[in-house]
Amino acid sequence: MAGLYDIEVTAADGTKKRMNTYEGDALLIVNVASKCGLTPQYEGLEALNRKYGERGLRVIGFPCNDFAGQEPGTMEEIQSFCKLTYDVSFELLQKIHVLGDEKHPLYAYLTEHAEPQGDITWNFEKFVIGKGGAIVARLSPKVTPDDPALIEAIESAL
Repeated sequence: MAGLYDIEVTAADGTKKRMNTYEGDALLIVNVASKCGLTPQYEGLEALNRKYGERGLRVIGFPCNDFAGQEPGTMEEIQSFCKLTYDVSFELLQKIHVLGDEKHPLYAYLTEHAEPQGDITWNFEKFVIGKGGAIVARLSPKVTPDDPALIEAIESAL
């Protein structure tokens, strides 16, 4: 399997790029959805982006419709909702699958290499990646952006 930085992702505008674009940054990777009970976490994710961005944290959201059809929109609709509702300025990449046969290679990598291993459990599961590419933490969707466990993981990644 390829390393984290070898994996190709697609920007919201359809442009392909490799994860090595983010090499040297700490990452907070989250599968997001607009019609989920956890959707208000967008506000906290944006707060983390603004607080830690200058120190090298990149928050990256991957819209995903794998759980109860909670992200049915197009990329344009998703981006508009996030900007208008939560003033999101962090990067949203192209909508992907995080489960099943169509699981995106990034999520195949993350779920195989992070502890605990295994499938994504719901929207807003979080992965913290250190500046050198190591997975620092995998956190449950129920862990909110202001949770001390997430803050500690981000501080460690930076």
